[in-house]
Amino acid sequence: MDVRLEPWSESALDLLRRINIPQMRRYVGGPESEEELLARHRRYLAMPATGRSCMFAVLLGDEMVGSIAYHQRDWQGQQIYEAGWNVLQPYQGRGVATAAGTALIAIVRAAARRPGAPHTLHAFPSVENTSSNTLCRRLGFTLLGPCNFEYPPGSGSLMHSNDWVIDLADSGPPPPRTATAPAHQEA
Repeated sequence: MDVRLEPWSESALDLLRRINIPQMRRYVGGPESEEELLARHRRYLAMPATGRSCMFAVLLGDEMVGSIAYHQRDWQGQQIYEAGWNVLQPYQGRGVATAAGTALIAIVRAAARRPGAPHTLHAFPSVENTSSNTLCRRLGFTLLGPCNFEYPPGSGSLMHSNDWVIDLADSGPPPPRTATAPAHQEA
């Protein structure tokens, strides 16, 4: 399976619109208005300049089939990396998210080697999102338990999530043998 991550670009706006449907956004507050979507797209484009985050389009062959990101944030008084992802419905259940997640974890492990960088990667899927919780387990995250998690950040809106974590200093489990995902290389 040819799954790879490509840094977010102007051409990914169409992907963002394809993700912005009730079925894909049901666990994170529902679809956004066009104005909110364009603001999100601009934030994604600006992420690499911060040196603390990056959004990627997930490609299967040459087709954009999802998104995956990491960003640094404060969680319970500590700096952490947080991951989040989406895979379009026709591509779910085919190993795309596992391959993309494996590639992202490798990227974040490299970022964690920088001085002062966080040493944990968390994911906060809704407790009701069975697919994302299963993916966390498959990727080697450890479940810390349920929590109330503000999403989107700064909104004051809380979602009942599971807190999953990976210690980035640990090499973790070997990647799945059924999928390959070349790691993104920083320029």
